[in-house]
Amino acid sequence: MNAVLFDLDGTLVDTAADLLGTLDDLRAELGLAPCAANFPPAVAARGGRGILMLGFPDDPDVVERLLPRYLQCYAQRLAQLSRPYAGVLEMLDELDARGVRYAIVTNKPERLARLLLVELGWSARFAVLVGGDTLSVRKPAAEPVLHACAALGVAVGDTVMVGDDERDVLAGRAAGCRYTVAAAYGYLEDPQQVSGWGADRIVGSARELAVVLAAW
Repeated sequence: MNAVLFDLDGTLVDTAADLLGTLDDLRAELGLAPCAANFPPAVAARGGRGILMLGFPDDPDVVERLLPRYLQCYAQRLAQLSRPYAGVLEMLDELDARGVRYAIVTNKPERLARLLLVELGWSARFAVLVGGDTLSVRKPAAEPVLHACAALGVAVGDTVMVGDDERDVLAGRAAGCRYTVAAAYGYLEDPQQVSGWGADRIVGSARELAVVLAAW
């Protein structure tokens, strides 16, 4: 194993509070009552589009009308409440010590993902980041994974793909990653489905993930 590719939201960083908080910020602008507390953190996996549809269930055009403003509001509070999962920083330090390269492959818009890294002080850690709009396709397509491997200068067969969604596992398998890992501590609306994703390993915490990666 020469490199690890990580999803971002729900894998390295718990961003649910800010993603859902942005919904309330937007509703406040429109003179509406907050509603984010009605939803579990796992719905963050749906992204801005899905969160807007939850917050405005009677408006079929809400994504078209409000997504640009939602993203603007989110950019203003990217790391207000978002924090790395327990054990993530130690895991990254261990990978650094072992000389293992790593990158982020996320479906989050690249600009927002990079801004989040700046807020977290991680820009120097992650020189390679592939966002949801970096290429013409995104996960579960293989291309973002292959693009990240090329940028790192590693063979895809020597990499591990880690993520909290089936699309992460599918992208890793489609690209030909040596291993795929499902982060079951992330944003899972139905945890029972994880075993059906086809991941090589399922981990329940970032600390367990670190142990698995160290063994490989």
